[in-house]
Amino acid sequence: MMRKQTLIKKLVEEIENNNLAIFAGAGLSVGAGFVDWKNLLRDLADEIGLDVDKEYDLISLAQYHTNEKGGNRSEINKLILNEFSHNKTITENHEILARLPIDTYWTTNYDSLIERSLKESGKVVDIKHNVNQLPISIRNRDAILYKMHGDCTDSTNAVLIKDDYEKYHLNRGEFFTALRGDLLTKRFLFLGLSFSDPNIDYILSRIRSSYNENQPQHYCILKNTNKLKNEQQADFDYRKRKQELFIGDLKRVGIQTVLVDDYQEITEILLEVEKSQKQKTIFISGAAEDYAPYSQQEVENFVSSLTQEILKLGYRVVTGFGLGIGSSVISGAVKYLLENRLKIDEDHLVLRPFPQNEEGRQLWTAYRKDMISYAGISIFLFGNKIDSEGKIVDSNGMQEEFDISKTNGNTLLPVGGTGSISRNLWESVSDDEGNHQTIDINSLAPSVTDLETIKNNILTILQGIK
Repeated sequence: MMRKQTLIKKLVEEIENNNLAIFAGAGLSVGAGFVDWKNLLRDLADEIGLDVDKEYDLISLAQYHTNEKGGNRSEINKLILNEFSHNKTITENHEILARLPIDTYWTTNYDSLIERSLKESGKVVDIKHNVNQLPISIRNRDAILYKMHGDCTDSTNAVLIKDDYEKYHLNRGEFFTALRGDLLTKRFLFLGLSFSDPNIDYILSRIRSSYNENQPQHYCILKNTNKLKNEQQADFDYRKRKQELFIGDLKRVGIQTVLVDDYQEITEILLEVEKSQKQKTIFISGAAEDYAPYSQQEVENFVSSLTQEILKLGYRVVTGFGLGIGSSVISGAVKYLLENRLKIDEDHLVLRPFPQNEEGRQLWTAYRKDMISYAGISIFLFGNKIDSEGKIVDSNGMQEEFDISKTNGNTLLPVGGTGSISRNLWESVSDDEGNHQTIDINSLAPSVTDLETIKNNILTILQGIK
């Protein structure tokens, strides 16, 4: 059995390699208030005199109902439309997955939670729920979502009864081809699978047919079997044994399983993955109208060189156009990327120029929150500006960026030796007894003022984090 920390490490590695895909089963949507497969079919089972709690072959159950209706599946179509068309509240798990840099999603669910969460995170999502959509791609998409069993808005073509599965290779075989390709080239995290999900055997059969002896490794998180209230010990032992056998079957097809005792642990795992992944991105906050005791050229060279060294360590940089600092961050990043023949894109550098008109200024706080949300580490340099009376004052924008970074749980690296508000921020972090930050920032103290020494001390801290 795989340990949680091992899984987190593996997932972060796959994300870093742009190689992680998500496969979402029905359980991922249950937290939003959608029914699972048994409850979806409960009333239909009652209609034909069956007890859904005694049934494990839910695909056949749905087929039996259709048969009893003379081959008419209109009630099933209506059920799918009514149950999954509601705009339920997006779960925290969906929000985390949408924030992560993952570009491939597969699901057997009919609801719209995945695409809604991706869109709300600002991503362009290309949705494929029928074969006619597969050859057509949305320009500049950030993610692709394969709804291999259809969508609630097109319930007449949803896959649910046995007829649908038997004809899948004829009616929707292109999805199998696409899934097979992703299973061979990407690493999947399976979430929300359960024994009552009628799609499990189908999914596993696709995996088995895709692999040879050199099968890639995939991952699955399952809830541990817990004893139910008033459940007989023999029944619990039976369910426990069945889970063990199911996990063994997953391992046979290259899927390593992590067991959790509570669904909240899944959220904790995803949050830890996000936190670890964000630690690879650094937000640089800075502003300078007055460069004393340094010259402007010295500061610009320092910031440019620091940025180049940060990229050399393998970090990604996020910055705005902070007065006197942001331009040097950008020039340093561009210089490094050009010299190393790397693309100037958001894999290395995320830029957020602040709009300067009155309407744009009202959006600055939201802009800062979005910008800082990419990062797990925040560096603060200098921090002064000219006020309306022409006086040099501390940068209130940097204070806000510090507060947002702290709220987000970022590692805070205020460089006290650069003075201005960065000195105050260093003292704030140093004096904060409730600060749970484990990074020693004494090497960034106000007493350390030599720019070359400051740069080396920052890089030493970043090497330690990495």
